[in-house]
Amino acid sequence: MNDILQQAFRALGDPTRRQILQQLCGAELSITEVVEQFDLTRTAVRKHLTILEEGELIVVTAKGKERISRLNSDGLRKTVDWFSYFDQYWDDALISLKDAAEADTRKTKRKDKK
Repeated sequence: MNDILQQAFRALGDPTRRQILQQLCGAELSITEVVEQFDLTRTAVRKHLTILEEGELIVVTAKGKERISRLNSDGLRKTVDWFSYFDQYWDDALISLKDAAEADTRKTKRKDKK
């Protein structure tokens, strides 16, 4: 797993950072606007935003004296792509389980008819 993906998962491991990401789904926000939505200090919010930025889950840009945070769809897509590998694994595993259960049911029905 590459370093950026590792940092993204580190960022996603914290419930506060996940909540910040959810807030950013609705709009770009300044640090002040994020602070207003959480019971956190400005320093704590800045730290959370830095970790999200290091994981490439958000992009932070300067707008005058403010720093504006927004979701980074490319960074989020990398994490989704990583998880999609496991979706295929589970799809295949569930199909195999279904096939095995159906084969067992057919076998049981044949025994019952005898």
